[in-house]
Amino acid sequence: QVQLVESGGGLVQPGGSLRLSCAASGTILSIGAMGWYRQAPGKQRELVAAITPGGSTNYVDSVKGRFTISRDNAKNTVYLQMNSLKPEDTAVYYCNAAIMVSVVRGPYAYWGQGTQVTVSS
Repeated sequence: QVQLVESGGGLVQPGGSLRLSCAASGTILSIGAMGWYRQAPGKQRELVAAITPGGSTNYVDSVKGRFTISRDNAKNTVYLQMNSLKPEDTAVYYCNAAIMVSVVRGPYAYWGQGTQVTVSS
């Protein structure tokens, strides 16, 4: 059984920083792309940032230059460093990973439980 456990959310003032972490555990053969999504009240879930096993990244335009995604393949962990936070970044942030648990099944998308990020003065 695979689990993604997130940590690092909280309340921060505008202009502040937070670092989110998401660790995958369980019977894992390999992990492909990993990413962070967010969902604000009344809005659809959107992809914030993603990273391949080789380290290639992509970001939604609204966070470019402020957020940095990284991963530690040895620890099966993905991070999201968020700087210069704005009130519009307020949302529940979810991590996502394409994880293969058997060669028969193929990769499957797993989700974390979500962590609240609130940017407010």
